[in-house]
Parts: sequence; structure tokens; C-alpha cells
Amino acid sequence: MPDAPDPPQEHTRSPWAWAILIGLVLIFSLLLGLAGLPSPALFGSLAAGLIFALTAPRVPKVPTFTFTFAQAVLGAAIGASLEPSTLVSLRQDWFWVLVSCLGTLLLSVVAGYVLRLRREISTATGVFAMIAGGASGIVAVSRDLGADDRVVAVVQYLRVLIILLGMPLVAQVVFDAAGPSDAQIYDPATTFGQAGAESVLAGLAVAAVSLLIGLPLARFIRFPAGALIFPMIVAAVLAGTGAIEADFPSWLESLGFALIGLQVGLRFTRASLKSVAAVLPLAALVIIGLIVACAGLGVILARATGQSMLDGYLATTPGGLYAVLATAVGSGADVTFVLMVQIARLFVMLLCAPLLARLIAGPKT
Repeated sequence: MPDAPDPPQEHTRSPWAWAILIGLVLIFSLLLGLAGLPSPALFGSLAAGLIFALTAPRVPKVPTFTFTFAQAVLGAAIGASLEPSTLVSLRQDWFWVLVSCLGTLLLSVVAGYVLRLRREISTATGVFAMIAGGASGIVAVSRDLGADDRVVAVVQYLRVLIILLGMPLVAQVVFDAAGPSDAQIYDPATTFGQAGAESVLAGLAVAAVSLLIGLPLARFIRFPAGALIFPMIVAAVLAGTGAIEADFPSWLESLGFALIGLQVGLRFTRASLKSVAAVLPLAALVIIGLIVACAGLGVILARATGQSMLDGYLATTPGGLYAVLATAVGSGADVTFVLMVQIARLFVMLLCAPLLARLIAGPKT
């Protein structure tokens, strides 16, 4: 059962085991990156850890403190993605953007309860597996919030894959949007800045300040997922106010992703993998329903803000940020509006996750 405790795994300190595992991480991450899939370091390391755990008699033990460090790095990276221009764009339509974000959160919770039709899925696992947006951040904190991070990771990645495969077709068939040409392929640097030497150094400074302030706050202020939330807030203040213009170091973000993926992947057993696989057919149906419901929110958002229906659909698509922006660029949609809503939802989901976990858990006796 995904939420049942697994028997303790045997660990090894063999440098050869670490060498093989790191080699698998690099191979899978590279392949996923070449395929254009999101967060290749996260899901590549998860796949590497899973395969190693299922085939090796003993697995390397990742030190506990590295998971806290990885959460903090990921939180800082998410916070640093906030730009002053996003806040400026948000001022005019903030109410309807907030309504769409909270509506998506509500739909995610409903979808999570539907996933509980599988008796082996707990409420927390079902809800966080279906949280729409911020897949990597949710995977990073799901275990701290009482969910089975293995189920959450697999279902979250399934949602992203379904969106990647289906969104361009829906945009073209339903909204008559043109597919992106070679000249219109989305480059993240176009939106998030072109990294120069000064910007890279500033990014390192943002990471250092976020961790130096955020981690002590997480230690002294008992708050669920604080190791991710507090560095995220610090980085968001630095980036959103324009105090520092920086590009967060991609290698550091990838390192955080890899450490989180390994923590999840190495905990798989044959029994847990079989149980997770049994959940996927229902999860796929629920995900498709969630995508359709979010598209309905997009219609409401578009009418309320005067944007096109395509803009509303892309803005409320529950995941796959870079693919969403690629479609927006190639179809002539309002990229600024789409990015604003997607970033706003990312922050809302992660900030609400600890409160949601407490509501799910109920009052302590």
C-alpha cells in the first residue's frame, strides 16, 4: 500500500554504489532534458533512484540534512522567479487572478478526494498528488505534510505529461491557435532574463541570503514545510522588489531537484511501485477532469479581465509552465498575462499547502 510503512532498507556506503547511482542520475536527467520534459533533474534522479532501489540489494543512504538543504534551494529558486513586472501586471486584475487561483486550489482538493476512491490512498496523498501547479515544490514538501511522496511524485508527473501532450492540440483545435514555428520556440531566458556574469553572482547572493535567513526562521518558527516556504519568501522579497536583479543559478537548482528526486526514488520497493501503478488509471481520468474544470475557470477569468479565451485557457492550465509559455508565444497569446497568472498560482499553492495539510489532519487530540 502506498501509505503503509515499508520494511527498513539495507544501506551501503560503497563508493561504487554512489558512482553508479550518480551516473544513472546524469543519464536519465540528460535524456529527459533532451526530450524537452520539465524538471529533468528532479524526475531523472527519481527514476534513477527507483531503478537502483528495485535492482540493488542495498542502497546508498542520502544524509537527512541534504533534504532540508534541497527544499531551501528549491524555495529560493521559486521565490527568485518573481519579477517586479509580474507584480505590476497583477495590480489591475489581482482580484480575478486570486479567484482563479483559489478556484484551482478548490478543484484540486475535490480531485484529491476523488482519488481517494482507491482505498490505499490517504486524504493527504490524494490531495497533494492533485494540487495543480508547482509540481516540484509540492513533491519536495509532500512527505513533511503527511503525504506519500512517491505517489505524489508519480501522479504529479503524469499530470504534467498529459498537459504537455494535450495542450498544443487543444489550443489549436478548440481555440484555432497556430503551433509555434521554429522562430517562436520558447526560450526561458526571454522571460526570466539572460544570465550574465554579474547576474549569476547576484543569483548566488540571492540563494545565500535566502538560505541564511530562511533556514534559521524555519528552525525557530515551527511551520509545516518551513524549509521551503521561508527561503521562498525571502527570495521573493529580494526579486519582487527589484532589490537584486539576478538569475538563480541553474546548477544549484538542478542540485536541489536531484537531491529531492533521490530521496523519493530510493524509497521505492516492488510492493509500493505495484500499488502506485494501480492508482494511475484512475489518476489519469481525474487529471483530465481537473484540466477541463480549470479550462472552465479560464473562461470566467477571460471574460472578467477582457482577455481572449485562449489567454484564459493557457493562464489556468494546471501545470507545465514552460510548455504553456511556448504555446502562448507561438499562438500570439498575451504572454505577460499568462505568466502572471501561472506565477501567482504557484505561490498561492505552495503558501496554502501547509494550511491545507492542517485542515486535512484535523484538530489534534
